[in-house]
Amino acid sequence: MIPLDRMLLSGLMLLLVQTAHAVEGQKVFTQGGAQPGATACLACHGADGMGLAPAGFPRLAGLPAGYLGKQLHDFRSGARTSPVMQPLAKALSEEEITAVTTTLAAMPAPKLAPVSRSQVATGVGERLALRGAWERQVPECVSCHGPGGVGVGTAFPPLAGQPASYLVAQLNAWREGTRHNDPNDLMGHIAKSLSAEEVAAVADYFATLNSQEARP
Repeated sequence: MIPLDRMLLSGLMLLLVQTAHAVEGQKVFTQGGAQPGATACLACHGADGMGLAPAGFPRLAGLPAGYLGKQLHDFRSGARTSPVMQPLAKALSEEEITAVTTTLAAMPAPKLAPVSRSQVATGVGERLALRGAWERQVPECVSCHGPGGVGVGTAFPPLAGQPASYLVAQLNAWREGTRHNDPNDLMGHIAKSLSAEEVAAVADYFATLNSQEARP
């Protein structure tokens, strides 16, 4: 058996590491990283991490740390492009990425009401979200992103409540091939199968979903 004092010491060390990560993560979020190019997250994503919808900056608060970390590494590699995020991601150290993504994941997120897939889907955006367009091999968005687009695990982020302009920009990036950081280019296939009107409609649907009541 492990002696009690060693167990207590290990627990204390873990707590100290977690505390240090929390302090470092909060510093990166509010003040930026050690390198000049690593600007503070709140400058674009808001003091509460809830994003700035008028500017098209997405919510980061409450998103899984694993998902956020992958996106930062993809910005570094060029698998995902952004004139703002690429230099910022390259300026962050691995320790800063771990710390700030952990901090963001722990921040309060909005309560999103799941929407039943059994409800009647009306409108182009809602039909794509809940029914897809299987004649074009386009699955419904909620089959991967969860009921009402609330997100599933670290691979499928929430869509509900994200700014429509942000969602449109990402779908267009997949359409144009400037974003290609998902397995088997699933989103590339889906986005290329959608018209510009459908992209706008499904983005508008998810952007307003957080203000809707759950329906049976």
